[in-house]
Amino acid sequence: MEIQIKIQQLREELNQHNHNYYVLDHPTISDFEFDSKLKHLQDLELQHPEFFDENSPTQRVGGAITKNFQTVVHENRMYSLDNSYSKEDLQDWENKIQKVLGNVPLQYTCELKYDGASISITYQDGKLLKAVTRGDGFQGDDVTNNIKTIRSIPLQLQDNYPPKFDIRGEIILPLEGFEKMNQELIEIGEQPYSNPRNTASGSLKLQDSAEVAKRPLDCLLYFITGNNLPFQTQYSGLEAARNWGFKVPSQSKLAANLDEVFEFINYWDVHRHDLPYETDGVVIKVDDFNLQNELGYTAKSPRWAIAYKFKSEQVTTQLNSISYQVGRTGAITPVANLEPVQLAGTIVKRASLHNADQIEKLDIRVGDTVFVEKGGEIIPKIIGVSQRGNQAVPTKYINHCPECNSELTRKEGEAQHYCPNYYGCPPQIIGRIQHYISRKAMDIEGLGGETLALLYENGLVKDYSDLYELTVDQVIPLERMAQKSAENLVNGIEKSKEVPFERVLFALGIRYVGETVAKKLAKHYKSITALSQASLMDLILVDEIGDRIAQSVIEFFENQDNIKIIQRLQSFGVQFEIIEKFNPDATDKLVGKTFVISGVFELFSRDDLKKSIEDNGGKVGSSISAKTDFVIAGDNMGPAKLEKANQLGIKIISEQDFVEMIKG
Repeated sequence: MEIQIKIQQLREELNQHNHNYYVLDHPTISDFEFDSKLKHLQDLELQHPEFFDENSPTQRVGGAITKNFQTVVHENRMYSLDNSYSKEDLQDWENKIQKVLGNVPLQYTCELKYDGASISITYQDGKLLKAVTRGDGFQGDDVTNNIKTIRSIPLQLQDNYPPKFDIRGEIILPLEGFEKMNQELIEIGEQPYSNPRNTASGSLKLQDSAEVAKRPLDCLLYFITGNNLPFQTQYSGLEAARNWGFKVPSQSKLAANLDEVFEFINYWDVHRHDLPYETDGVVIKVDDFNLQNELGYTAKSPRWAIAYKFKSEQVTTQLNSISYQVGRTGAITPVANLEPVQLAGTIVKRASLHNADQIEKLDIRVGDTVFVEKGGEIIPKIIGVSQRGNQAVPTKYINHCPECNSELTRKEGEAQHYCPNYYGCPPQIIGRIQHYISRKAMDIEGLGGETLALLYENGLVKDYSDLYELTVDQVIPLERMAQKSAENLVNGIEKSKEVPFERVLFALGIRYVGETVAKKLAKHYKSITALSQASLMDLILVDEIGDRIAQSVIEFFENQDNIKIIQRLQSFGVQFEIIEKFNPDATDKLVGKTFVISGVFELFSRDDLKKSIEDNGGKVGSSISAKTDFVIAGDNMGPAKLEKANQLGIKIISEQDFVEMIKG
């Protein structure tokens, strides 16, 4: 018992010293003393394996090998942020918020936007349970072993923390550590890393956690999500996270109005270069959680938060040539091939020219010296000509496909040129299959772009339905393919038969049918058969499906080649209808009724309330309109919604009234 107490005391002491050094930047013992205590703990744990703890400070050195990172579904979705680039954009954002909330007093939390790899870390009973990358927002990769090597991330929390919660943040590589890593590579004649962000992101997917432990990674945390949190605002959440032991940057500020937000932006636009890590903007969040709930989310982003991106860095370089790429839909994208130039921490060699109209508008010619910037500091783009080269005539856009030589088409009112050779143009065929196997679609593991190109070139696949006839013996002869990887590929294809209908529908690659539209169509029609038989007017009447999407769906199912591919996929067992989960409590009592939820509730969480409405046949609306039948009002109902409901004569009920409605 004495040994167990000694081990626990050493762990607590070392955790505190880790916190002092890596979070507070205030060490209280020397490195030698710390290492001596750590060595003592390691010896005791080796002698007494019965007291092993995966969250012991001794586990931070790494050593666990992860061959395949498991895909994990986020309990709470990780949304992306809408971007703004001017103060007018922020004013427009606030106006939209006030329109929903009814001009209530607002406070904002302002935080720096850290340029790193997003992470979600789950804690249970104060211990680090798992760490998952952002992925597509719905699911990511479990990188727990690698995250535990980052010493600023606590393994055991302190103070009064909730039983279970997720905390979100960015894994970053501080500039000093990045430069040191690159210097070491240069000294041994290796290629240096391109930028801190990509290096941090790549570090999370290293198979050997001991290698991750050698990298000077850090973690800056900024958002907590979970049930029954002991605070009601974003700013107080940051304070609580600091008290629990997290590294929460001190630069955040509570702003009473947009003028104070602008002051924060102006200050950090200048002083961001003094920070030890890269930032590319400011994130502004409505501080009050009740108001956040009232505002809700779009399909991709929270309405209560927005990112303000600092002005992009701009450089000049020479345009050496223009090449043309063919996408999976046949869209032609002109690409500028540039004299390599350093821009915002990366070497830029190529930039998008978008379309023929953009080339003509900017009058860009090969040999010109051009201005290049990163749009939102992500995608390089040419914004103008700095100095004319020796080309006397304007650039002439191509007339024929660079891959199959088909004559290009351009529909009236569209900016893009297209190759019409849908079933004969190799990049379109390969692009459609790549889309089909991609993570947000069928998520077929073991099948990358290079392998897919080899399969096509060797005549093994000509469309995505051919994937399901591949055998291990067919795949093994391919370049860099071994027995195990061939088996993984075939098993990954087999496993894709379990993917639900809405993702299969997205995977088909119907033009304009993205993730959100695919979910709406799948939910409405339930099966591919019903969708394929829908008329143009039927489709247009589906919520948020416009003329362009409806026409594209009609054209897809009019093509007999598409029908044959779907029939083959069905014969292989791919899911082409929604499998309804049996719910013994489900009824049809609310069929034809639309509800809007507003406020804070006692009997239900907002998500549970929405699910109960849908389980009983009702529909949940995002905003009050003439089509709304009932508003379910909780505490702190938004005044704008209350006013609109009264104006339209819509019945306002309590959550207790709702319970009686579904019981009765």
